[in-house]
Amino acid sequence: MKSIIIAIGLFALTAAAVAFYPTARDNVPQVVQQPPPISRVPPVEAPKIEVVFVLDTTGSMSELIQAAKDKIWSIASTMVSAQPAPEIKIGLVAYRDRGDAYVTKVVDLSDDLDSVYASLIDFEADGGGDGPESVNQALYDAVHEISWSQDPNSYQVVFLVGDAPPHMDYQDDVKYPVVLAEAARRGIVVNTIRCGTDSNTEAAWRSIAAATQGAFFSVAQSGGAIAMGTPYDTKIAELSAGLDATRLYYGNVTERAEKQLKILATDKFHAKASDATKARRAAFNLLSSGEKNQFGDGDLVGAVTSGVVKLDEIETEDLPISLQAMTPEERNEVVRANSAERDALKRQIRELSSLRADYLESEVAAIDDIDESLDYQIFETVRGQAEKKGLKYSASPKY
Repeated sequence: MKSIIIAIGLFALTAAAVAFYPTARDNVPQVVQQPPPISRVPPVEAPKIEVVFVLDTTGSMSELIQAAKDKIWSIASTMVSAQPAPEIKIGLVAYRDRGDAYVTKVVDLSDDLDSVYASLIDFEADGGGDGPESVNQALYDAVHEISWSQDPNSYQVVFLVGDAPPHMDYQDDVKYPVVLAEAARRGIVVNTIRCGTDSNTEAAWRSIAAATQGAFFSVAQSGGAIAMGTPYDTKIAELSAGLDATRLYYGNVTERAEKQLKILATDKFHAKASDATKARRAAFNLLSSGEKNQFGDGDLVGAVTSGVVKLDEIETEDLPISLQAMTPEERNEVVRANSAERDALKRQIRELSSLRADYLESEVAAIDDIDESLDYQIFETVRGQAEKKGLKYSASPKY
């Protein structure tokens, strides 16, 4: 009996200890090994360049306008050759004068340079003839009608290009000193390019540039740009058109309609641009800053290949129309084939573009007055101004 009582007592004590243990443990400080903090490094945003070309499109400017059409891709490539690699948006303001077909035409900032070029290619020289032009209105629109970002670290710049001074006798104009004071307050630099030799234009252009600590320079009426072709341009143009043909856009009806406008702009480019210009665009699109122009948002091939989306998770009505009636296996095969073709075309374009760059380098080296060209002067101007925003340029201008 005594042993039974002892056994029962031991059992009770054990049960009590077990019951008490959690409470006792909670009251005793415990050393807990905490996992190391997760380092969350925010993604580094690429620096931004926002550039607006304000172009006189009156009759005397035909050669300069053609130079702009020929060189816009080279200028873009030059600007994005900085380190760290920036993103670029380009806008346009075309101007003439009161009594002409238009006073100004505004093309807002966009990273879709194909669409910007589609507008530029329609600019033709006409009108004018009476000396001064509506420069005041053009500058006002460049500052107030363009969707400049609010990023204080963005390099925001205007290039005013023309051969005639502003009308200062229009009573209802906002005169350029007022407009430029606002531009300076917002950090927008205005550079001026005087075409030709008119002294009144030079005086006005120097005053306009000085108001925002911009640069003034002068080029020949012909535009002064280095716009030479190479033996590789035609093949690069052909390959570039093939690369554009691999694009497939997905999204809702509105999104796909917007992308159709991009396709139309690219088709217009291939129909009207020279092979040399097509080669310049292809070289720009190879750059990290140019890839967005090539394909843009909503590109199905890129999105599926990179794992951003899964093809079988996209609603049928959001697929490209050409894929909607296909089986899942057929859709996957189309995307796979387009991706493989895209890689092959990029490789060929990259190889030929390298040969093209070497060819141009040897040709440019033989030009004695290269530092007087539009290309070189824009490059030197951009290099000095962009460095204030942390962008460093080491390479020479792209041609």
